Amino acid sequence: MTLRKLTNLDFRGRQLKLDTRANVEPLIAGLDPTSLEEIHLGGNTIGVEASLAFAEFLEKATSLKVADFADIFTGRLITEIPLALSYLCDALKDRTSLVEINLSDNAFGGRSVDPMVPFLTANRNFQILKLTNNGLGPAGGATIADALLKSAQLSKDEGKKSNLRVVICGRNRLENGSASHWAEAFAAHGTLVDVRMPQNGIRMEGITALAEGLSQCPDLETVDLQDNTFTDSEEGDVSGVKAWAKALPSWPNLHTLNLSDCVLSNDGEVPELITALAKGSSLKLTTLQLQNNNLQKDSFELLANAISTHLSTLKILELQWNDTMPDDDEENFDTIGSALKARGGKLTIDDEDEEEDEEGEGAEEDVEAEGVEAPTEEKKATVVDKAADALADLMNKVNIG
Repeated sequence: MTLRKLTNLDFRGRQLKLDTRANVEPLIAGLDPTSLEEIHLGGNTIGVEASLAFAEFLEKATSLKVADFADIFTGRLITEIPLALSYLCDALKDRTSLVEINLSDNAFGGRSVDPMVPFLTANRNFQILKLTNNGLGPAGGATIADALLKSAQLSKDEGKKSNLRVVICGRNRLENGSASHWAEAFAAHGTLVDVRMPQNGIRMEGITALAEGLSQCPDLETVDLQDNTFTDSEEGDVSGVKAWAKALPSWPNLHTLNLSDCVLSNDGEVPELITALAKGSSLKLTTLQLQNNNLQKDSFELLANAISTHLSTLKILELQWNDTMPDDDEENFDTIGSALKARGGKLTIDDEDEEEDEEGEGAEEDVEAEGVEAPTEEKKATVVDKAADALADLMNKVNIG
């Protein structure tokens, strides 16, 4: 029988409940695994036996580049997930063609990360790791980071340069307990170009460690640390801001920096990080997100003075929900806004700007009934995040025998 060649096997969002080998076989029957370059399984729920069937198929997928296993364990018991995860990850350990693995939106918690370790350590070919909303916690995050560190050390021992380029690990409650482990792993690889770790509860000590670790990655282009904490007003600790101000010149190719909701300023003082940017630390910056950081007029004045010199490549600047309102500093905001507009970019300084964007881009139809407020995407995301965190916390309390 001639096998059908298919490069992209995509079952996303079909809400399939795959428990057994018999459930999987019709999905892969007649396909040539050697031609497969991408597999997407998200939006389905996959049990142990079904995972083994997929794993046996993937072991023959010698051209596989993308393994998308996001959101595949909904409704599964915590006792099922480690073995199912082990089958899938072990099938990819020797896959030299692999570029990206995505395990996001699987609330397996810190107790279920061990099955990933052999893959993360042995496969030194993949470039992109996506782990968002998994409930890792500090311990689970440290385990993942330590595996990446070992991978970097093994590559060095073999006289090879690391292939790791992108790490996305948001909404995982990593906290300070794992930040130093991630910093050490990043420094050991030295090859990161894109690092996104938003909403992880990382505070000053951990933020400082990350700055020091990432300073060893000279090719860094994108950083997203939204909703972590850089300063502490009660203790007067500004170590996180100082560390990042010092690290900025280490990344000459940095073009996107998201530090919104990071408490960059305690009492309205100008953060050293803003001063560094205004003095030319990041001459290729195109996107800068600084929402909700207690910034005041002096910070905006620095940005305005630099907008046509050291920030001449900047196109997108987000400053909403800071301490100084647009009406209180029209001159600086006008200077910044006019310069960005001339470049085809935009300054966002309040909610009205966002509403105008939605209207101009063809926002969704108004679904509000009389007296009922339609849930915004932000509210929906908050509900989902809280549910996922609660589930992850519960899973972490379960002792697997």
